Amino acid sequence: MRKLSVILIALCFALAFQVGSAFADSKLEETVKPLLGINYKSGGSTTNGFDCSGFTQYVFKKLGISLNRSSRDQAIQGKKVSRDNLRPGDLVFFNTNGKSISHVGIYVGDGKFVHSPSTGKSVSFANMDDKYYAQRFVTARRVMDADTYQEIATDPSDAPESDNAPADDSAE
Repeated sequence: MRKLSVILIALCFALAFQVGSAFADSKLEETVKPLLGINYKSGGSTTNGFDCSGFTQYVFKKLGISLNRSSRDQAIQGKKVSRDNLRPGDLVFFNTNGKSISHVGIYVGDGKFVHSPSTGKSVSFANMDDKYYAQRFVTARRVMDADTYQEIATDPSDAPESDNAPADDSAE
């Protein structure tokens, strides 16, 4: 049974990171990949088990970015971004309890996000357009500036070449 689970997780991973996704081969992907399949644990924030915000906090801490602990508190960090302008590494928030923001995941591109869903489930990918999530989407936040995004959430081979020439101070 465990072997089947590993195969299914690998298949989901392969489908989620098709060639062309900005997320593929990024530091963010490298951080998320080994966490796939870790069980949900209420209040969890370690590899022994994650709740949704514990998962996002853990991933971003590994990448050198500090996030608040709860999904509601994470939803006020960074800058608001529209669903149409999501890019890998953005946090996506949902109202799953009928009251307020109660769930968070990390957008990975191509309409997908990774999260620690709920009791009895494990860290996995979901589709933003799935009816359940589409109806419950509340907001998204960008917690990485442009330079951090290039470093963490994109394939390094896709990064624009930098101009390493010294600045011309003679124009002052």
